[in-house]
Amino acid sequence: MMQSKPITFITGNHQKLEEVIEILGKEFPRELVSMNFDLSDCQGEMNEISIKKCQEAAKHVQGPVIVEDICLCFNALGGMPGPYIKWFYDKIGVDGLYKMLVGFEDKSATVICTLAYSSGENEEVLLFQGKTEGTIVDPRGPRHHGFDACFQPNGFQKTYAELSKETKNSISHRFKAVDALKHYFMNANGIA
Repeated sequence: MMQSKPITFITGNHQKLEEVIEILGKEFPRELVSMNFDLSDCQGEMNEISIKKCQEAAKHVQGPVIVEDICLCFNALGGMPGPYIKWFYDKIGVDGLYKMLVGFEDKSATVICTLAYSSGENEEVLLFQGKTEGTIVDPRGPRHHGFDACFQPNGFQKTYAELSKETKNSISHRFKAVDALKHYFMNANGIA
């Protein structure tokens, strides 16, 4: 297999990097490294935000990049907070996210992970998405990983935070997006 430049995953979260590398597995044909820097706060729709962030990262890195964007969409709120979940979580925490839906019967939600990949500056941005449906519940389990303590995926009696790492990594929104990216690189089209 032809050697290519490593792909830079833009994250300062070492846990996230480990999770992605674990999901990609040893057979993934490219090296994944990380770099931490702040990307501009973009506004817009989910895909639009991911594309803008990836283009900015590719310009900064001058090579292949992956950026990740997470959305938590409450059905009762028409999909909000959506791509702005980070800001909601930073201001009100996991308990506040749960309390946002107290007055609503519908507590269903979708978590969407978008991985945006570009082989370099001015190159096409490819999007890989994974979605997990679930319910927003009164927080349970460890509270060290974002909204995991209040999101209970459909078919489970535990929140993401209560699930084992292996179980979460086999069903999560991130797993589904990373798996789609992996399949792209494992076929002939992914030599980029």
